[in-house]
Amino acid sequence: MQSYIYCRDKPRSIILRPIVSSEKYNPLILSFKQATQNSDSRPISNVRLLQESEINLEDYRKLNQKPTYGCLGLLQIEDDIFLSVVTKCHSIGEIRPQESVYRILNVEFYSLVNSAWDSSPNNRTNYDENESQNNYVHPCYQLRKLLSNGHFYFSSNFDLTKTLSARIKSYSVDKSNFDEHFLWNKFWIEELLKFRSKLDKEKQIEMDNNGFLVLAIHGYVGRQDALICSNKASISVISKLSCKRAGTRYNTRGIDDDGNVANFVETETILQMQTACYSYIQVRGSVPVFWEQQGLQMVSHRIQLSRGAAATQPAVERHFNELKKRYGNIHIVNLLGSKEGELVLSDEYRSRITSLNEKIRMVEKYNEKIENNNQVKISEFDFNGICKNGNYENAKILLHDIQELLESSAFLVVDSETNTPICYQKGVFRTNCVDCLDRTNVVQTLISKFVLDMYLMQIEIGPYDIGNLFSRHSYLWAENGDSLSKIYAGTGALKSEYTRSGKLTWTGVFNDATKSMNRFYINNFQDKSKQEVIDLLLGKLMNSRKIEIHDPLTEMVRSDMKKRLNEFSEKSMINIFTGTYNLNGNLPCESLSPWLYAFSDHQPRPHLYVIGFQEIVELKPQQIVYADPEKLRIWEDKINETLNFTDHYVIIRSDQLVGTALVIYARADIVSNIRNVEYVMKKTGLGGMAGNKGAVAIRLDYNDTSICFVTAHLAAGQSNWEDRNRDYRTINDGIIFKNGRNLSHHDYVIWLGDFNYRISLSNEQVRELIEMENFERLLNADQLTCEIALGNTFTEYVEGPITFFPTYKYDNNSDYYDSSEKQRTPAWTDRILYRGNGKNKIRQIGYTRAELRISDHRPVMSSFDLETIKFDKETKDRMKRELYFEKLKLVSNSNGSSNKDYSNQTENTITTTSTTSNTTGTINDPIKNWNKVATSVRKVNNPLLPDHHYGNRTTNDFNRLDDSENNDKSKNFKNVVMKAVENAGPPVGILIDLYENNKSDESSKQFKGNNNEELPLNSNNKDKPPIPTKPSILSTKKQLHSSLPSSSSTSSSSSSSSVERSPSLSPLPPLPPRKPQSEINNVPLSTKSLIKKYDDNKPNKINNNNNNNNNNNNGLRRNSFDGDWPHRYAKKLDNENIFLEDDDAFLSKAPSFTTTTQKNGIKQVSKIPPIIKPKPKLIKSSQDSQEIKDNQNVLIDISSSSSSSSSSNTMASSNLVKKVIPQNGDWVPLIPTKANESNYQK
Repeated sequence: MQSYIYCRDKPRSIILRPIVSSEKYNPLILSFKQATQNSDSRPISNVRLLQESEINLEDYRKLNQKPTYGCLGLLQIEDDIFLSVVTKCHSIGEIRPQESVYRILNVEFYSLVNSAWDSSPNNRTNYDENESQNNYVHPCYQLRKLLSNGHFYFSSNFDLTKTLSARIKSYSVDKSNFDEHFLWNKFWIEELLKFRSKLDKEKQIEMDNNGFLVLAIHGYVGRQDALICSNKASISVISKLSCKRAGTRYNTRGIDDDGNVANFVETETILQMQTACYSYIQVRGSVPVFWEQQGLQMVSHRIQLSRGAAATQPAVERHFNELKKRYGNIHIVNLLGSKEGELVLSDEYRSRITSLNEKIRMVEKYNEKIENNNQVKISEFDFNGICKNGNYENAKILLHDIQELLESSAFLVVDSETNTPICYQKGVFRTNCVDCLDRTNVVQTLISKFVLDMYLMQIEIGPYDIGNLFSRHSYLWAENGDSLSKIYAGTGALKSEYTRSGKLTWTGVFNDATKSMNRFYINNFQDKSKQEVIDLLLGKLMNSRKIEIHDPLTEMVRSDMKKRLNEFSEKSMINIFTGTYNLNGNLPCESLSPWLYAFSDHQPRPHLYVIGFQEIVELKPQQIVYADPEKLRIWEDKINETLNFTDHYVIIRSDQLVGTALVIYARADIVSNIRNVEYVMKKTGLGGMAGNKGAVAIRLDYNDTSICFVTAHLAAGQSNWEDRNRDYRTINDGIIFKNGRNLSHHDYVIWLGDFNYRISLSNEQVRELIEMENFERLLNADQLTCEIALGNTFTEYVEGPITFFPTYKYDNNSDYYDSSEKQRTPAWTDRILYRGNGKNKIRQIGYTRAELRISDHRPVMSSFDLETIKFDKETKDRMKRELYFEKLKLVSNSNGSSNKDYSNQTENTITTTSTTSNTTGTINDPIKNWNKVATSVRKVNNPLLPDHHYGNRTTNDFNRLDDSENNDKSKNFKNVVMKAVENAGPPVGILIDLYENNKSDESSKQFKGNNNEELPLNSNNKDKPPIPTKPSILSTKKQLHSSLPSSSSTSSSSSSSSVERSPSLSPLPPLPPRKPQSEINNVPLSTKSLIKKYDDNKPNKINNNNNNNNNNNNGLRRNSFDGDWPHRYAKKLDNENIFLEDDDAFLSKAPSFTTTTQKNGIKQVSKIPPIIKPKPKLIKSSQDSQEIKDNQNVLIDISSSSSSSSSSNTMASSNLVKKVIPQNGDWVPLIPTKANESNYQK
C-alpha cells in the first residue's frame, strides 16, 4: 500500500496518509512529532494513529510528490530526530501466492525537528560563491547510500525474516513475531512495533494493510519463472544476512561471545509448483572461533587466533546449540586448505568440534542414549588443493562423500492447497571457507542442485520434463554469490562464471584478478567507514539512542522498574589481580610465585589475573619494525605453569605492541561470564609512528559490568614529565574500541605499567632519603603525584598508598640500586591506578611490589574487589509486561474505558515522571560523584595533592628542591596536611559505595576474609609453589576503635591494657619521638595513657648484627610529623562522626589472619603482624658491599616476640615512614612486606 508524506511546520509534525479510492474519505493516518526530552535526555517522539477527520489536512504540505512505501523507523543523529521512509522500490514477484517481495532502491530521511532537510539536499547542484557543497551534505547521507544500494528487501504481506518452515509452524502473520537475527532495521522500528501491539486488533490489521511499517532484510532475493511438465512454476533463492555480527570483511571475523559468527547467511531455495512447494535451507558462516587478520592484507592470509582453546569453547557451544535449535542436526563442510594461516584455523576448528562432541557423548551417556544424532559431523575438503588450476569439476567429489547425509537430511514439501507440510527437512549443512564467499558459493550451488534433482526424481519428473529449470537455478545462485560478496567484500564473487555456466574461460580468470585487486583496495582503505555506517544502522555505536514512543504508562513502568532493580538483577563480587613488570628484554629465570601469589591469603582466589609487561623485547630498531612474539609466548607459558599449579586458569586474551604486552587469565569456572573481549593498541613513540612507547588496552564484560585494562610504557627521561603527560592524553583519547566505545564508557578502568615518572631530586638526595626511609620527602618530589595535583594527568584516577621502596633502577640480578657509570636515580616508575563509575563498589586489597631480580625493575602488583551486576533479561521483560498491563487495568477502571489514547497527554508528563524517579543527585550523574570521591581518596593517600605549599608553582618549580627551601616550607606543611586529612573522603582500600549508605552488613560479608584461618609464618607446603608472606591489608574503623581507649576510660595499668590491645594495634604506623613530659601533663588522662602505652611498645629488631634487642630508638624511624601527633590522634577518638557522617557505608572489614602456638601446654591464638623487608642498601665501599652480602638473609620481624619485656607483644609497628593517616582512626595504611629470602630462591 502506498502513502503520501505530509508535514506541518508550526508545530512541526509529519504524517503518512495512504492513497485510497475516492469513496473512502476517512482513512487512518500515522502521525509523528517530537516530544520534549526527559531530564535524562532520552529522545522521545509522539506517535498517533488518527482518522483523517481528526486533523486539518490544509495545514500540511506534501514533502514528496512521489508516493512512499512505508517507514523504516525513527533514528537520532546528533540532536535531530529523523523519520526514514522508502520512496522507491522494485517488485521481485511472488515467491508463493500472496507473498510478494520488493527490493528497496531509495530511502529518504525527514526531520521531526526542523525543515532544513525537507528538500532533497543530496540532489542540490546550485551553490553560491561563498557556499561549500559540504555544508549541504545530509546528516543521513551515508545511511541513505547504504540502504539504497539494492541489497535490502521487504514484503508487505508476509514475514520475510522467517523461512517457509518457520512461517508454517508459527501459524501467525503478526509483525511482532519477526526473527530478530535477520531484521536489520530492528533498532529503528522496534518502538513502533510496540506502539502497534498496544492498538486494537482492528487497527493493527488496518495499519498493516496500509503498509505503514517496513521490516527489511539484507541479502539477496531472486525469482525466475520455469516450466515443469508444461506447467508454470517458479524458482526462488532467498539469502538473509544475519545482523547479529554484521560488518565488512577484515573488520568482522570469527565468533563473538554470544555465539554469533561473521557473514552468517541463511539461504533458502524455493520451488513453487501448482500442487506443492519445495524448500531447502543451507547456512554459511565464518569459522566459529576467535580469530582475526591484523594489518594490511595483500595476497597471504595472516590469520591470528585471539583467544585460547578453553576460553573459546563456551562460545562454540552457544553457536551450535542455537543452530540445532533452529535447524536440527548440523553437518559441517569445511573448505579450508593446508596453506598459510588456513591450516592453523582449520586445526583449531576441528579441535573445538571434537571437544563439543565429547561433551555431547558424556551427556548422552548420562541420559542412557545410544544414538549419535546430536553430534556435530564434519567433512573437510581442501577446495583450493583439489580444484586448483580451475578444475572446479573436482568439487563433485565432495558430493560423493556426503551423498548419504544429503539423502537423510531430506527437504521441506508443503501442500499448495492446504498449506500443510508433507515432509520436513531434518538437518542443515553449514559450509565455510575463510570469507564464506567464493568457494562456499560454488559448493552450496552444487548441494542445492543435487537435492533439488533428488526431489524431482522422487516425484518422477525426468530431465526432459524440467526444461531450463537448472539453468535458472544456476543463474540465481550466481547472482546470489555476487550480491553476498558485494555486501561483505565490496566486489562480485570470484568463480562466478563457473557458477553460471559450469565452465571457466580466460575471460573469467581476468575478471577474477580484477575483482581481487578491487577487494584489496576496498577492504583495506574503505571498509572502516562502511563498518561505522553499519553499526549506526544497527544501533551498536555507543552514542546510538533508541527513539522512544511517548506513553505515560511506559514512563510509570520505567519508574517502578528502577525501584525494583534487585528483582531482575544479581550482584556479585569478583577479585582481580593486576601486576606490571618491566622485563628489560629478559626471560623468566626464577619462580613467579612471590609475585603472582602475593595476596594468596585473600579469598576467593582471583577471578582474573591481568599482567602487563614492558620491554618484553629489547627495544632495537629491528624489533620496533617487527616485534618477535616468541618471548611473550614463553612468559605466557611460565605464568600459566605458575597459576595452574593448584588452580585452573585459562588465557582470555594476549596482545603485544613491540615491547608492551597485556595478558589476561581467567579462572576456568567463570569463563562463561566473560564476553565482548576486545583490544586496542596505541603507539606514542616518534610522534605516534613507532611502537617502542605506547599502550595496549583490553576490555571485557563480566556479566553486565564493563571493565577495561590498560598497560602503558610512557616516555623516558628524568625531566620529560611533559612528554609523559602528553603520552597519557594521547592514549586516553586514542583508545577507541569497536562501536565508538572509549575508556569513559566503562564501569571500571585500571591502568598499570611503566609510566616512567621520576623523583625530581638529585640522585644523591634520593638515595640518602631511601637510606633514611623518608618516604614523605620522596613522594613530595614524585612527578606523578605532583602532576596529578596540578591536574595534568590521570585526573580521574586513584592510586593506593605507596608503602614500598622505589622499583627502578637496580643492578641486574641484585638488590642494589644502579651502581653503573650512569648512576640512574631511583624512582617509582611502575604504578597501578584505577577508577570506578560512581555506581558500583570497588576496594583495593593491597598495593605492593615483589622481590624478583629478573630485571632492573621490581614488579608491582595490586588486588581489587569489584562489584559486578547481572541482569535477567527474561525476568526483566516479563516484569515490564506485567507492570504495564497492571497499570493499564488501573487506568481503564478509573476512566471506565480501555481505549484511552495516552499519546494526547502533554509532554510535561514525561519530564515530571522521569524527574520524580531520580530521588538522589548521585543517580543523575554518577561520574561526577566518582570524581568527587576519587579526589577525597587521593587526599588521604597522598595529602600533597590538594593546594599545598607549592602554591601556584608550575611543574618546573619543583624540578629541584633544596634542603633550605624544604625546611622553610616544613612549618606550613604539617598544618596543610592535617587540614587535608580532616576534609578528605574515604581512603583507598575501603569499600566505596555511593548509594547504599543504610544497607545492612550483608554486602560487606562478601569482602571479609576467613578470620579463623590458621596461617603459620613459615610454612613449607610442598604441594604449593613457594608463596611470599602476605602483605598487610587495610584495617577498618571498627578494629581500630575497639583497640584504643574511649573517652570515658580511666588510667589503668599499661601492662594490662597493652596485652588486651596487642592483636589490634599490631598494624599501627610508627610514632614520632616522645614529647617532653611538660607537654604531656597538659593533655587529658586518656591521652596520657595512650601515649604511655605507645612509648612502652617500641618495636625491636631481631637477628640484628649488633645483637641489640633492647627497647631503644634503633628500631623506630623518626617521623617527619611533629611530636604532638599522638595527642591529637587520641583526642579525635573522643568525637563522633569525625571522618564522614555516613562513613560506615564506605567501610568494609578487611581480612585478618591468626597463628596458633603452644605455650606451657596452653593453646594460644594471636594475630600475625606484617613482616618488613630491610630497605635496599647503598653501596658506598667494598666493606659495605661485603656487609650487605653477608646479611642478605636478615629478616626484621616487628612482632617483637622477645620475652624480655611484658609489653613486647603488645604492639608492632612498621619500620617505614607512615603515610598520612586520618586522625580519627578510620583506617590503617598498607604496610610493605617482604618474605624471608628463602622464599625467593630461583
